[in-house]
Amino acid sequence: MAMRAAFRCASANFAAALPLRSRVVPQPVYRLSWPRTLTTSSPLSSALKFTDKHEWVRVENGIGTVGISNYAQDALGDVVYCGLPEVGTKLNKMDEFGALESVKAASELYSPLSGEVTEINKALTENPGLVNKSCYGDGWLIKMTIDSPAELDELMDEDSYEKYIKSIEN
Repeated sequence: MAMRAAFRCASANFAAALPLRSRVVPQPVYRLSWPRTLTTSSPLSSALKFTDKHEWVRVENGIGTVGISNYAQDALGDVVYCGLPEVGTKLNKMDEFGALESVKAASELYSPLSGEVTEINKALTENPGLVNKSCYGDGWLIKMTIDSPAELDELMDEDSYEKYIKSIEN
């Protein structure tokens, strides 16, 4: 009985203290103040090179990963089909290697460099919309060897590509 009385007393005090303990303390709100700008790039694109046909290439360890730019995927709209070459296909710079089809347009794909296709993005077969969702990441198209690294110097860096985009929009 004494135990029950002690429990009631403790629970009565606990219930009265509970609202005080669960009270929400306002946290300061931090706002980022830098200006936001519309860009065709992403944080992953710092080492990308671009063509005037809106393909990009990122070279790592002698292998180039190729995709289309944010500008291109935006212009295409929702991609519904992606036709890619077979592994082993040899390409010269600016050779057509495939096509993308969207609900509003179709576009050929052109190789930014000379080399041989070593891998295709098989995920695009099931989900071609990856090109729209992550054009610089999971939406890449092909991987290829690089026959002539000097061809990279003929491509645009990110700043040059941004200027090119602005020039064709005007």
